[in-house]
Amino acid sequence: MTYILAFVVGGLICVIGQLIIDLTPAKITAAHVLVGYVTGGAVLSALGLYQPLVDLAGAGATIPVSGFGHSLAQGAIEAARTRGLMGALSGGIEATALGVATAVVFGYVFAVVFRPTG
Repeated sequence: MTYILAFVVGGLICVIGQLIIDLTPAKITAAHVLVGYVTGGAVLSALGLYQPLVDLAGAGATIPVSGFGHSLAQGAIEAARTRGLMGALSGGIEATALGVATAVVFGYVFAVVFRPTG
């Protein structure tokens, strides 16, 4: 059942983003949706509303970009509790550094191996 919930919740998050791109009269791009999801995930996390979704759907809520915003917010909140203002400024970066570094390294490796054109 956990896999089904993860699939459904993650799929719904993606469907909402696609509908926003397709159905809005203004030209909203994927970049707009990306920024909105990261910001929305951070705000919902700070309000305590995103963690119940993570508890329910697991990877279905943490893998989409809104999960990145959740991780940023949680890292900043935890570091602020222990280190004050400096922790609030650095905690989000510390909490997401591994994911960002992994994306950069794998992006570079794939670019070198597959020689993209375009």
